[in-house]
Amino acid sequence: MTGYYDYVLGLIPLALLGLTGGLVQTSLSLTQAVPIAAAVAAGIVGHAMFVRAPVTRSSLPSYDGGETRQNSAVHSAD
Repeated sequence: MTGYYDYVLGLIPLALLGLTGGLVQTSLSLTQAVPIAAAVAAGIVGHAMFVRAPVTRSSLPSYDGGETRQNSAVHSAD
């Protein structure tokens, strides 16, 4: 089953190669097309990292009322 991040991994090289080729075909030079396509790929990566961050509910820290800084025992390395 493919998920969002599988599509992101497929879109990165597609954006770099496909968009570069498409921009070169529209009379942009290669040195102009590559940075534009790289910016789009970086935007895709940024969206995947910061807008839809890969965080699950179980990985979020929760407070259970147990140990706190005041009542936790200090363990010595010696």
